[in-house]
Amino acid sequence: LLQVVGLLLPNQTLASTVFWQVTPSPASKFIQGYLGAVISAVSIAVGLNVLVQKANKFTPATRLLVQRFVPFPAVASANICNVVLMRYGELEEGIDVLDGDGNLVGSSKIAARHALLETALTRVVLPMPILVLPPIVMSMLEKTALLQARPRLLLPVQSLVCLAAFGLALPLAISLFPQMSEIETSQLEPEIARATSSRTVVYNKGL
Repeated sequence: LLQVVGLLLPNQTLASTVFWQVTPSPASKFIQGYLGAVISAVSIAVGLNVLVQKANKFTPATRLLVQRFVPFPAVASANICNVVLMRYGELEEGIDVLDGDGNLVGSSKIAARHALLETALTRVVLPMPILVLPPIVMSMLEKTALLQARPRLLLPVQSLVCLAAFGLALPLAISLFPQMSEIETSQLEPEIARATSSRTVVYNKGL
C-alpha cells in the first residue's frame, strides 16, 4: 500500500519512481492481504447472489436491483480483511504515539486498534458512493424516455455517474479521520500515561 501511495504522489522524478518501485516489503504480507481480500469478497458475493436467486418473494425487477448492490458488501468486507491481515502485526507490537511537541512517548497496542478501526471504516466508506449511488441513479435514469429511446447513451451516462460518485467518495472517506489522530493518554496503557504529562497524544492512522 505504501508503494501504491508513493507512486501516486505528484511531480514524480525518475529517482523517486525507481525508489517506490524497489522499496522492499514482506511478500508474505501482500500475499496474505491479497488472498484474504479475494476469498472474503468472492465468498460474500457468491453467497449473496445465491440468496437473491432463491428469494422467491422478489420480483425479477427487485431481484435485479438487489443484485446491483451485491458488490458493495463484497468489496467492503475485502477491504476490512485486507487491512487486518496486512497490519495485524501492529496489534501485537503497537504503534508509536507522540506528545504535542512530536516527541515519542511509547508504542501502544490500544492506539493500534484505534488506527486499524479508523482505517477499516475509511475503506468501507470509500467504495460506498461508488457502488451504491450509481445503481440507484441508473435505475431511475434507465426509465427516462431519453435513455429508453437511445440505449447507446446508457454506457456514457453510467460512466459519468460513476465518475461523479468517485469524485464524492474519495474526499468523503479521507475526511472521516485525520491522518494524525488524537487520543487521550488515560485511554492508553498505564506505562504510556505515566511517560508523559500531556493529556492527549497523537498517532499515525495509516492508509
